[in-house]
Amino acid sequence: MKILCISDHIDPLVYSNSIKERFKDIDLVLSAGDLPMEYLEFVVSSLNKTLFFVFGNHNLTEFYRYKQSNTIIPHRWIENETDYGSGATHIGSKVKTEEGLIIAGLGGSMRYNQGENQYTDFRMKLEILKLIPAMIINRIFRGRFLDILLTHASPRGIHDKEDLCHRGFKSFLWFMRVFKPKYLIHGHIHLYDLSDIRTTRYQDTLVVNAFSHYVIDTREK
Repeated sequence: MKILCISDHIDPLVYSNSIKERFKDIDLVLSAGDLPMEYLEFVVSSLNKTLFFVFGNHNLTEFYRYKQSNTIIPHRWIENETDYGSGATHIGSKVKTEEGLIIAGLGGSMRYNQGENQYTDFRMKLEILKLIPAMIINRIFRGRFLDILLTHASPRGIHDKEDLCHRGFKSFLWFMRVFKPKYLIHGHIHLYDLSDIRTTRYQDTLVVNAFSHYVIDTREK
């Protein structure tokens, strides 16, 4: 399966009349956050493929539509995640299966002010707890917990920065050690230099920075 990963930047190679030709072999789209819903709608309508997304710490004007409460434990999410016209499916704090791939989502960034969708590492651990029942069921019936963890922030020490806003979550490192996804796909960390590191292996997981756009072929080893 070929997956188009996008985040943080409206890429002219994606937001283009030639998107159908350029990405004609894409099977699935994953958005790692900080993109306008109108952009996601364009991608869905152009490629006619499933698009799963998480929210980041910016472009949150539609965030309230997908969240019914701001209580600490737990968030309650609407049943129909594609209600609002974009055609994209919100996967924050959920586990979904698409064409045999098991995908979980964890949105938001490290808490650095009082903005929405920001978490301490402890709060992110609580979000991880919401995923565990579905992942255990997958382990029993499919032989694995999941294939892809889609996040906005990066893991601590992998592609992250030292400022609090762009610092990664230690809890993601624990997640990878325990649940062993094949990929962790994140955004949040902008890449402006071709020499910047985009992929890093951590034990059994390939960590991928989806900034702008990046294509993954799950058939590759």
